[in-house]
Amino acid sequence: MKGGVALEPGKFRPAGLPAYCRLCGWALALAHAKSGDAALLAGYMGKSEELDEALAKFAFAYADQTEQDYEQLTAAARQGRIPVASEF
Repeated sequence: MKGGVALEPGKFRPAGLPAYCRLCGWALALAHAKSGDAALLAGYMGKSEELDEALAKFAFAYADQTEQDYEQLTAAARQGRIPVASEF
């Protein structure tokens, strides 16, 4: 059920990107809202803080990686190693 949009040079209009992002966010939220039974999951996870700590550790590691990726992406754009849109 995955899909996407081909961003064809000369045809892509940045003005349409916010609407596309909203639709993607809506679809993702809908999929996640149907992804599990809350009572069943709560029973499976138990009452310890082990899962909470593991999720927090993952979130911080993910955030750190995202920042590193962004820095590398912006550096590549500044150096002209990747093409970027000139206007939004």
